[in-house]
Order: sequence, then structure tokens, then C-alpha cells
Amino acid sequence: MKASDAVAKFLITHKVQTCFELVGGMITHLLDSYAESGQFNIVSMHHEQSAAFAAEGVARHTKGKTIAVAMGTSGPGATNLITGIGSCWFDSVPCLFITGQVNTRELRGERAIRQQGFQELDIVEVTKSLTKYAARVDKAEDLLPALHRAISAALSGRQGPVLIDIPNDVQRADIPDTLVEEWLSKPLSISAELKMQPNDIEKLAALCKDALRPLICIGGGARWANAMDQWLLAADTLGIPYVSTLMGHERVVARNNYFNMIGSYGNREANWAVQNCDLLIVVGARLDVRQTGSDVEDFARHAKVVQIDIDPAQLENRVQADMSICASAEGFFREFPPSKNAFPKLDLAWIHALTHLRERCEVNEYADWKISPSILFKSLNKLLSDHPVDYVCDVGNHQMWAAQSLRLSPNQAVHYSGGMGAMGFALPTALGIGIQSKHKVVVITGDGSLQINIQELDTLNRLGLDMTIIVMNNSVLGMVKNFQDMYFDGRDQSTKKGYSSPQFADIAKAYGIEACRVHNETEMEIALSRIPQHKGPLLIELMMDGATECRPRLAFGSKLDEQYPSMEVFSGSAN
Repeated sequence: MKASDAVAKFLITHKVQTCFELVGGMITHLLDSYAESGQFNIVSMHHEQSAAFAAEGVARHTKGKTIAVAMGTSGPGATNLITGIGSCWFDSVPCLFITGQVNTRELRGERAIRQQGFQELDIVEVTKSLTKYAARVDKAEDLLPALHRAISAALSGRQGPVLIDIPNDVQRADIPDTLVEEWLSKPLSISAELKMQPNDIEKLAALCKDALRPLICIGGGARWANAMDQWLLAADTLGIPYVSTLMGHERVVARNNYFNMIGSYGNREANWAVQNCDLLIVVGARLDVRQTGSDVEDFARHAKVVQIDIDPAQLENRVQADMSICASAEGFFREFPPSKNAFPKLDLAWIHALTHLRERCEVNEYADWKISPSILFKSLNKLLSDHPVDYVCDVGNHQMWAAQSLRLSPNQAVHYSGGMGAMGFALPTALGIGIQSKHKVVVITGDGSLQINIQELDTLNRLGLDMTIIVMNNSVLGMVKNFQDMYFDGRDQSTKKGYSSPQFADIAKAYGIEACRVHNETEMEIALSRIPQHKGPLLIELMMDGATECRPRLAFGSKLDEQYPSMEVFSGSAN
């Protein structure tokens, strides 16, 4: 059997049947085999970075249970995938990347030269630090074993991306049918769930029994756990408060005892809760500087901290926890269920204080702007509350505006580029999500971010997905401009000076997409009201000149509950 046909059969067997690519000479054999199989959804993109993000979107929608393949040809096609590979690596998203390579006889090998074949590049060496498994396959008989190892690794433990580099002559070589059948019938080697140890359960239970003001923090490592929503629903019913990180917020339904997002751009009530709880149980969060603030010693100042993570290297890293547990979030949720007896000393005044504070902090932070992000997301929450929706956010102030104000209903999710923080993430990722979900997708982006992969508006039009793009156009790279205002006396090189943005509604129409432009909140409400019933692509451009602040935010060096602008919430602490 031709090797490229064997690859197609192997991927189909393991339900990897969506491929995002930009065609090039060194992947044509693979693409032909995928197409001839009749069982692949091949989506041609206009840039390999977009293909990588779109493949990431498939896994994001399915909570890492279904993976897609992103392909690029040798040389620039391979290097263009790297940002997407990094995005999957940092946010623990399983994805298969396949790159074409020059013929094995054209490889430079051990020669002290830069390149032998045209567009030859050692992508395996380049991506080793960003993948769970990366290999070039120089013999056809090694191809299916390498794919088996790669997909098994991507789906095991802390999930992540893998890469297989396949020379052109290997793709067109023959593999004995008996060898193909052997590997097609071999189950993937996916590692078992990492469970909590009995002594850890006992120690944690003892800490919970003494807690007056407990708080659960849901991180990105917990967001895809099957048991998470039912666990939080039970905790909510029992009056146990919880918050999330940016990545944890992706899947947390807004119920009574959810007190929103912590961190440098977090909600005031969430940060106050962290600083005044007496027991903080952190599930799947790495507690980086954006989550804790720079003053690590002051983080959760009154609390005993319990950190639960599947990755042992993340434990005892920045924050020295009182108890560290190496286990999966799924293991924690299943083996440590909430109960009436879990927190026998729970102080009801703690819940009342948090609820009161959340109500006080639910104000329009941008009442002085013509278009307020607070009003925008409040409107979306109301309009789409009964609809299954995936929100996808780009990177910039608009990402933080969304994270502070979006409130998810059941059957909704929001997706952020977390660790990589890649501008240009939202539109192509939304394409992958839309193809997989068949539900409405709402993209939240800014003028700077959308321009990075704006060419995929053509892909959106071709696919005809039910997607609304909301462009918050302030004609400036606002988050960095805000940084310049604080530290460089407002000197705005490359954020305003030397920067420009187009009329996005006009560009969308040129791509065949229905679009409108709004200048105030009255026009905005009219435009947003179209979203629930509209089918197909739609772009709404919000003109927000001068809107560069994110409120509240944490200045570097400030304590977590000392955000700017200040708001008098409670005097002292809950102690």
C-alpha cells in the first residue's frame, strides 16, 4: 500500500478526519490520499498559522477528545505552523501536525552546510521544545509506528501537540499490507488518569473541616474535566464559593456562588475572595504572575493553599503551597466530591460578603465611553443565554473585557489564547470550532488582532459558517498603549504613532460577508439584536476610538486586591 494511503487509513481509524492545510509540493501525496479516501474533511486555509489555530479549535470544542491535523509543506510552510504549535503546547491542547519534507536523498545529513534540498528545514529540531513528541520518519515501515506514538502522546496525561515530518519519497513508498493491518488494529497507548492518593484525600479532608472561608479556584487544567460541571453544581448548591483563572473561565457556568475571574485583569470580587479566604484549593492552575500579581508572598495572604496539578513540575513552582497534590483534575473531581460534611465550619457570612461585593462591583466601568464593553457583554449574555454558543477571543484589551464580563450559560464556552497570547488566534480557531460544533460561534476581536489573519474571512465566506465577528475597533493597539501611558509618559510608538487600521465592515463586504458599522450604544444594541436569529457569517464593527483602558487592572508591584481604579469595597478583611 502506498504510504500516504496508509497514513490516511490510520488517521481515519483513530477518528482524525479533519485536515487544515495550505497546499505545497511536499504534502501533495498526503492530500491526494486524504481526498481519495472520501472520509476526510479537508479545509484549505490561506496561511499555515491559521491552519494550526483551526486544528486547535477542533480539539478545544471537544474538550480534547477529538483531534485534527494541520499540515504544511517543507520550509516556510513548516515554520508558519510554529505559533499554532506553541499555542497548543502552552494551553495543553492535543493536535497532530504533519509537515512535508524534501526527499531523503536531498537531506543535508551530517554535512556542515545550511541546506541541501530546496526548502529543506529541520522542523523537528525547531519544534522539540514545543511538542510532546516530534520525529522525522525516513523509512516507510516506521511511519505508522511513529503516528501511533504521536497520537497516543497527544492524548495522554497533560495533553499537547505532536509533529511528524515526512519526506516526499517516504510518502510515495510502499508499505506491506500486513504491516498496515497490524498497526490499524493496534489500540492507542493512552496513559491512565492520574488519581489522588488515599493519604492526600485524608489530608485535604482535614484541611476542609477546619475552613471557615474556603474558596475553590478552577484553572485551565480543570476546564475539560468531564466531572467538573457537576462538581461545581453540587458545590454551588452547598454554598461553596469558587473563582477561576482566565483559562478556567472557558467552561465555568455562571451560577450563584461563582465569583468570576482572578488575576491582574480579574474581577474585584474574585481577587478579594482570594486575599480573604482561609483555605484556597487550586485545581489545574499554574499560578503565574497574571494570576497572583508580582507579590507572590502576599498571594492568598490569610489562606492555606492546596495546589492540584497533573504536571509535577508545576507544583511548588512560584507559589509554595501548604499542600501539593499531583493528580488530574478529573481525578480530584471524582474522588473528592462536595458534601454537606466537607466544610462543617463554613461561615455563611463569608458567602454573604462575597455576594454583596459582587453586586457592588457589577457596575459599568466605562460609562464615560460612547460604547462600553460592560454594556456590550451584558447585552450578549442576555441575548444568547438560551443558545449553544462558542465565544472565541483574540488577544488585547478586548480579551480582558470579555473575560471580566462574559457570563456563560449551560452549553456555552469561551476560548482564550492563554500561555501563548497570540494575536490573530480568534478567527481561524473559530473556523475549526464552527466546523466541529455546527453551532453559532461569536468572535471577539480587535483591530490589531483581526488584521493578522484577516485573509481567513475568505475561508469563512467559502464555508458559510454561522459565525458573528465583533470587531472592537479603537484604531490603536490598546493594551500596549496603556502600558506606554503608565511607563513611557504616553509615548506611543507603534501603538498609535506608525499604526493604522482599515474599515473592517468594508473589507468584510469585499469578502462577501454581511457587515455593519456602529458608533454608539443605541446602534450597537440594534446590531447585536440580529445575532440570535442570523444564520451565516456576519461582521459587526464597533467604532471605539480612544478606548485603551482595561478597568480594573493591576499595576506591577501592587497587591492582588489593590486594582486600579480603586473602589472602596470593604474596609479591612473578612478575618
